[in-house]
Amino acid sequence: MFPAKSDRRSFFGQVATGLGTTALLQMLGEDVQAEPQPTSTPSRRQYTMSPRTPHFVPRATSVIQLFMNGGPSQMDLFDPKPELDKNHGKPFFENISGEVENPAAAGALMRSAFGFRQRGQCGMWVSDALPHLAQCVDEITLIRSMHTPNLTHEPALYMAHSGNTLPGLPSMGSWVTYGLGSLNQDLPGYVVLDDPRGLPINRSQNWQSGYLPPVYQGTRFRSTGSPVLNLQREFEEPDLVTRLERKLIGTLDRIHQQGHPVQQQLAARIASYELAARMQMSATDALDLSRETTSTLNMYGLNHETTESYGRRCLYARRLVERGVRYVQLFIDSQIWDNHTTLNSSLKTACDRTDKPIAGLLKDLKQRGLLDSTLVVWGGEMGRLPIAQLPGDKDEKKAGRDHNKNAMVCWMAGGGIKCGYTHGATDELGFAAVEDRVSVSDWHATILHLLGMDHEQLFFRRNGLKEKLTGVNGARVVRKIIA
Repeated sequence: MFPAKSDRRSFFGQVATGLGTTALLQMLGEDVQAEPQPTSTPSRRQYTMSPRTPHFVPRATSVIQLFMNGGPSQMDLFDPKPELDKNHGKPFFENISGEVENPAAAGALMRSAFGFRQRGQCGMWVSDALPHLAQCVDEITLIRSMHTPNLTHEPALYMAHSGNTLPGLPSMGSWVTYGLGSLNQDLPGYVVLDDPRGLPINRSQNWQSGYLPPVYQGTRFRSTGSPVLNLQREFEEPDLVTRLERKLIGTLDRIHQQGHPVQQQLAARIASYELAARMQMSATDALDLSRETTSTLNMYGLNHETTESYGRRCLYARRLVERGVRYVQLFIDSQIWDNHTTLNSSLKTACDRTDKPIAGLLKDLKQRGLLDSTLVVWGGEMGRLPIAQLPGDKDEKKAGRDHNKNAMVCWMAGGGIKCGYTHGATDELGFAAVEDRVSVSDWHATILHLLGMDHEQLFFRRNGLKEKLTGVNGARVVRKIIA
């Protein structure tokens, strides 16, 4: 007899090893014939990853979000300021004292240490710190006029990912898969590729499903070792036996689920087990780089220690969207762009680790014909101030920049976006967005629009309210950046 506490999966494992294969097949073949009968419980919407029809014809079918944790400095990367050069060293703190997170460390105006040149046929201004992306500017739209409501990382991150500065709300990736499902039922619709060096601030809350059904939460894939833990079978058995075991388990799961129709966590747990079974082959194949050419690997920077980790994740992202994954999100270290001190060296390090892999991703997507259907999004949760932030010893050679919520930069490529276009502008010092301002909610609404969804019509009913990614902030689609 089997132990009283043995669960049904253990039971089938012991059956598989304790009986002859023929007898097991006969037993399972008989058991799986009986389908569960419908109950009298009223039908409810089934929350799955099955593909759904968008509100209108989409320009993009998938998203790769390259999230730059910490807040990249706009005036050191994409927004040159001659007036900042001219007024370097002049006091300015009194003009922005209410907008500085750490007033005690505030210094004078600080010019960029990086040179700028106009790049590509479009003449887009890009810093010398990004030589590889500079070769791709004719494919992107640069937004230099974004702003966000909070200058502290945690709420700013919540805003960037979920449209509100409060925790516990669904991320954009969850909203996208809730609205559209996924094109590949053997892989998660929403995949997160975080950095092996550590999780970002707010950790897994950056990709949570919040009040949306948990089936839409992001699934982490590791970039080293096995991409998903505990995915392989613990023992060898014929594939047919495995399939019949899973079918019978699924039948029992459905019978149990019909007795608990309102339990979303139960439905999500069953769906995750079934997806894990299907992923045993598909996930391994998607993240197998052995068939990629040497030139492709080198294009992403996998031949260099500095770029290998991020380049690997960028290449994974291409392989995942190529296989129908709807939303892929990449993170980089904890706060690599949070350059409070030693700006010159720390910002250069962040660029060195990400620049070549990102350029490689854009080039690879284009040459494979995937860029037209894939929306690539780059940006962080905030920008930086035009004044210096000094360390405790007040050594100006170690200066960095403090947080800035009034001006931040991002760019988009592919998926219906204009090529070689610069949108909006900041003031003469780069402190605040002043022309064609774009809020985070506008940014969210535009991404949804490119995927064929009306941000006002994508909602989830909760406590009598129609909850939306863009909330009640009066979001608008930024149509000037759409081709």
